Amino acid sequence: MKKKLLGFLMAAVMVVGMVTGCGGGSTTSTESAGGADDSSSAKVEDTSGDGGDIQVGIVLPTKDEPRWLQDQKQFEQILGDAGFTNQVLFSQGSSATEKTNVETLISKGIKVLIICAQDGAAASAAVEEARDAGVKVIAYDRLITGTDAVDYYVTFDSFAVGEAQGQYLIDNAPEGSDVPLYLYAGAATDNNAFIFFEGAWSVLQPKIADGTFKIANSSEAEALKDKAELSREEISKIIGQVTTNWDFNEAKSKAEAHLTAAGADAKGDVLVLAPNDGTARSIADVFATDKDISSYVISGQDSEKASVQYIIDGKQSMTVFKDTRTLAADSVAMAVDILDGKEPATDSSYNNEKIDVPAKQTAIVVVTKDNVKSALIDSGYYEASDFTGLE
Repeated sequence: MKKKLLGFLMAAVMVVGMVTGCGGGSTTSTESAGGADDSSSAKVEDTSGDGGDIQVGIVLPTKDEPRWLQDQKQFEQILGDAGFTNQVLFSQGSSATEKTNVETLISKGIKVLIICAQDGAAASAAVEEARDAGVKVIAYDRLITGTDAVDYYVTFDSFAVGEAQGQYLIDNAPEGSDVPLYLYAGAATDNNAFIFFEGAWSVLQPKIADGTFKIANSSEAEALKDKAELSREEISKIIGQVTTNWDFNEAKSKAEAHLTAAGADAKGDVLVLAPNDGTARSIADVFATDKDISSYVISGQDSEKASVQYIIDGKQSMTVFKDTRTLAADSVAMAVDILDGKEPATDSSYNNEKIDVPAKQTAIVVVTKDNVKSALIDSGYYEASDFTGLE
């Protein structure tokens, strides 16, 4: 195990950019589960070499978003270089497939499960099965709620992500009062969507309350404009009106509907709180084609390649860079400690409605056109050749 730990530490310090190929070929197998409506796991291609047990199992929500394919590469690279057998499974938007994936990994003898839940509440049944099988559970990026079967949580500071998005809108807002503000959120099944929104609201609400901004697309948010701190139920009502479900097409349709219903006083120079990069691009495309929208400032997160290009081209204003290399490395560090019988390092905790889950947080960086090169290229995250018009 010492040799494996040394290999991991070297990999964590010298993590390759996510444009590189996957490492550890003989110790990794990758599963792509069925479509969103598929309740069973697709046939598993086992490339674990000797056919032995898999030590670390990873379950990610979908392979249809670039973000999760990037995470997959990081896990396979770091775990492979550290000498651990591992397998990545995708749930493709289905909690039933997610549960089947977890059961598949349990049957392969995993000791540690790293899981990014499709639905934080629904995933509780799957991780309880893992716990009952003696598997340690690390919730990855999304907290699993309503269960005591989560041992650790590795995440970016989701509240800080929302704060950064909201503050960027404030700092780059046009002058004057009653500036139209369009609010969008992630999926109501994702605990992070609530935390992102809560963080954004914490900085935007004073500007809404004093009349600097005027909410253009949510009567629920408008009714709560004078309330600095919202309950989960209140946030849920707002998200119910402005959810994108993390879906590009749903974001596009919702933005189109909102602009169709908006009067002249809700157009002109506007602000848009978009929850992530994929939805930001869809929403931005809609706002860009409305002749009554003079300009828009729009947020994002994840630093997806397509959105970085949008930022360079002036189509998206910012993104929150969450370095998945670091997040994956933190998760693997926890797994290594668990396999070595050690207590993983944590620096915070998150209440999941059942217990306070020990957590490790990873820092975030706001990326704009001004610092794309220093934040994403010079750091080795992307290659300059991935983009056009980069200065």
